[in-house]
Amino acid sequence: METKQMIIKNNEIDNKNVIREAAALLSEGELVAFPTETVYGLGADATNEEAVAKIFAAKGRPQDNPLIAHVATVEQLRGLVDNLPDYVEELIKAYSPGPLTYVLPTNGTCATNVTAGLSTIAVRIPDHPVALSILQACNLPIAAPSANISGKPSPTAASHVYEDLQSKIAGIVDGGPTGVGLESTVISCRENDVVILRPGGITKEQIEEIIPVADIVMENNEKPASPGMKYKHYSPEVPLWLVEGNAEAIQQVVDKEQHKGKKVAVLASKEIYQQVKADERFNLGGNLSEVASRLYDALRTFKEAEVDLIIAEVFPETGIGEAVMNRLRKAMTRYIEQ
Repeated sequence: METKQMIIKNNEIDNKNVIREAAALLSEGELVAFPTETVYGLGADATNEEAVAKIFAAKGRPQDNPLIAHVATVEQLRGLVDNLPDYVEELIKAYSPGPLTYVLPTNGTCATNVTAGLSTIAVRIPDHPVALSILQACNLPIAAPSANISGKPSPTAASHVYEDLQSKIAGIVDGGPTGVGLESTVISCRENDVVILRPGGITKEQIEEIIPVADIVMENNEKPASPGMKYKHYSPEVPLWLVEGNAEAIQQVVDKEQHKGKKVAVLASKEIYQQVKADERFNLGGNLSEVASRLYDALRTFKEAEVDLIIAEVFPETGIGEAVMNRLRKAMTRYIEQ
């Protein structure tokens, strides 16, 4: 299969044609990757079981790993669930469109392989003009996990998608780099509180401005209710070690491994990046928002032939730092405490 690359430009007429073509492919049961404010998603008609099955085949994704349905409006979201608690309406007003996914009782509109046979469905309204335009044009709920091979770092640029999925999907809509850089926060919406199933772009503190968070459950080795709960994700091509401490502590580990003949890369915030010497380095930025937006690009930067080991800084688990560390822990092969 030839994968068509469709580029969003400044020309309004050309962009309308791209949106129209992407929506037509989705309506025909094909797979199309497109940008959201979090990462690039791999879209399929969520009401079409055969189309959704193509997602699992293209990604090599386990069948018991549920998908998130993306919709353009609150009305469409309501059309996929049995009921919407009052506090969810408040969360939607505050954070949707945006990187917040709601797990609610399904009414059966979406195909059973979207929900992995569960009685609940994960659904969100993305905050990206290209994603929203495609959703509006096809007027369908679109199942859209990250557009990458399962287990690899999620894509934050169209080139990442092409690297993983060329010839496996019908099209890629190139809308430039994504914003948040990490997947959405997923919450299980109970009667009087919520459980965070995956941390992401909306923080625990933001959610608790509206409703208490009863728990944060980020692993489920039985039947996961959300993506990211059971299987290893976000892994770079080479081993990743997390090292606690300052630049000196990280440099000690780098020096020790280089002495063994290894080529070492370092992922670090701007301050530590400027102090540490290694074979390769990646500056993740000066604050946690920048770290989040650059993390997946960093994890994809270093290839097996170029370095033997990646050493990453341990970040504070406050705000979006909780999501950053969630992804790094899932990617790591070793954790070194100081």
